[in-house]
Amino acid sequence: MSVVSQVILKADDELRYPSSGELKNIQEFLKTGEQRLRIANLLAESEKKIVEQASKELWKIHPDYIAPGGNSYQTKQRAQCLRDYGWYLRLVTYGVLAGDKGPIENIGIVGVKEMYNSLGVPVPGMVDSIVCLKEASLKLLSSEDADATAPYFDYIIQAMS
Repeated sequence: MSVVSQVILKADDELRYPSSGELKNIQEFLKTGEQRLRIANLLAESEKKIVEQASKELWKIHPDYIAPGGNSYQTKQRAQCLRDYGWYLRLVTYGVLAGDKGPIENIGIVGVKEMYNSLGVPVPGMVDSIVCLKEASLKLLSSEDADATAPYFDYIIQAMS
């Protein structure tokens, strides 16, 4: 949930107007709007490139995944992995846009370890895949934008670890 939504809901729950401190928080949030939009746009436009780079790096770390009998050996399984990578990248953009980790938690992190375990997907490999996504993504961003984006990847990594 964005800072704006949080302030409005809290004030409404307490039947009051937003405080000057809350309004200042909204003002600071709005100042970063252009940066957040720029980051989200670049990640969205670069999804294919990011996913391809991240998957190449993951296969170097875990070549057994694409070897006969591996979780990503066949075309269908590999396509499902790449689909998931794109999905996690999209979750990061949601967090960046909201300026909050709430959308990541609400949409995609709760129960993720249990889901992958039940499907027989190695969770450490999924953690490595998010690390690879992070590295591929941050290489495309300026250092300032990378600093603003990294915590959203780190949140997913921590939730899966």
